[in-house]
Amino acid sequence: MLNPLKPAGETGILMSSGDGSTRRVFPIFACFVGDYPEQVLVSGCKTGDCPRCPTKRAGLGQLEDHYQYRDLAKVLEALSTFDNDPGGYASRCADAGIKPIVHPFWESLPYSDIYLAITPDVLHQLYQGVMKHLISWVVEAFGQKEIDARSKCLPPNHNVRYFSKGISSFSRLTGKEHADMCRILLGLVVDLKLPDGRSTLPLIRSLLDFLYLAQYPLHTSETLRLLQQSLKQFHEHKQIFVDLGIREDFNLPKLHSLAHYVESIQLFGTTDNYNTEYTERLHIDLAKDAYRATNHRDEYGQMTIWLERKEKVLQHQSYLDWKSGTKSSIALRPAPMEFNGIQALTKWPSLKAVDLDDLVKEYSATFFREALRRHIVISQHTGPPLTSRQLERQILYTDIPFTSLPVYHKLKFVVAADSNQVKVVTLDTIHVRPERRSKRGTLIPARFDTALLNVASGGETGLQGALLASTTYRELTSIKGTGLVKFG
Repeated sequence: MLNPLKPAGETGILMSSGDGSTRRVFPIFACFVGDYPEQVLVSGCKTGDCPRCPTKRAGLGQLEDHYQYRDLAKVLEALSTFDNDPGGYASRCADAGIKPIVHPFWESLPYSDIYLAITPDVLHQLYQGVMKHLISWVVEAFGQKEIDARSKCLPPNHNVRYFSKGISSFSRLTGKEHADMCRILLGLVVDLKLPDGRSTLPLIRSLLDFLYLAQYPLHTSETLRLLQQSLKQFHEHKQIFVDLGIREDFNLPKLHSLAHYVESIQLFGTTDNYNTEYTERLHIDLAKDAYRATNHRDEYGQMTIWLERKEKVLQHQSYLDWKSGTKSSIALRPAPMEFNGIQALTKWPSLKAVDLDDLVKEYSATFFREALRRHIVISQHTGPPLTSRQLERQILYTDIPFTSLPVYHKLKFVVAADSNQVKVVTLDTIHVRPERRSKRGTLIPARFDTALLNVASGGETGLQGALLASTTYRELTSIKGTGLVKFG
């Protein structure tokens, strides 16, 4: 957003572009991307205050309909008194709501407002801030043993991390680990009640809704309304943690920063444009990997040489690709908003022949024979549609011409990773395996994943018309020659 407080500079800055030409440019400072300590440092406010608005520390836990940004004109006026009145400079800065900083870099930048330029930070404000607090509050509310026991009971999954030791024993968690915990947090507490009968489900769900809505790659007025509504719902239910004695107040700067997300998205676009997670990722490429390549002695020079050589190799490879006419293998694709996985099975079954009685006993497929007879009748019938009575009669007199079947213990959902569909990525996997013993005689427990199936009447995203394959009888069986995939 432009703020014509000062005229544009006359000298500009000399910068070299990609074609080697040097041009005089007049850049405008629009966004500042950084974590909370960096925001406090650049804005000049005190630690514990909001770097964007003049809300006092005691009022950070309250949600207002609208927030006014700090008065930049008043701040610039206070900063201009440093040369003329050094003695009263500190008091003038205190009146303006900032610390006595000397000539910050944004003081003379034209058309810029530092308090408006501070952007949300999903990594440090949400994952490493609000969600970190929420997880600790949930653990304290229901107890470490209960939460950890529920974490250990979750089945392994491709897209969900399995916490074999629970989630309460971790220390110095990364943003990715907090993201993995957020994926299972709602499931851990879905049926837990507090001693007074209240549920924390609406509170936890509201923050998780805010977390995922804030990361949408596209936004509309409706998504922004839902984003603000989820934050409002959290403030309506947050009293639960105060009543439990877990919190005395919610005057947390990172929690207060959520109130500025909607306006920042309207001004600067989606949050993936200014998330510090991308720059944090460079620590691995430019620092950690480079350090591992050294002998850990006088590492700075070695790291510099390693990075320089790596860049030269990449540039030379780009030149060779250009000369040979090879196109880049990187395909720019929009982020998928729905689950479009294709079912895939292995070429050979996990077990070549499993007796039908064993399917009923070991796989808990109680009604497998009945379902198989129904499939045979429907697939072989060519006349007019059968009534329910006719169908049941034919099922009763239909014989199964075999006593065993090949069984697949795994069903994958894959999607093409490139435009040529050469490489596929596994989105999810359903495992169905009965109890067995390893080669050393160790008993390996059964694994039967729960599947939610669309039976063709629920639409693309609706749950109406969905079938839940419960844990009491689940199996994945492929009928040779028919292509039948059955969840009992």
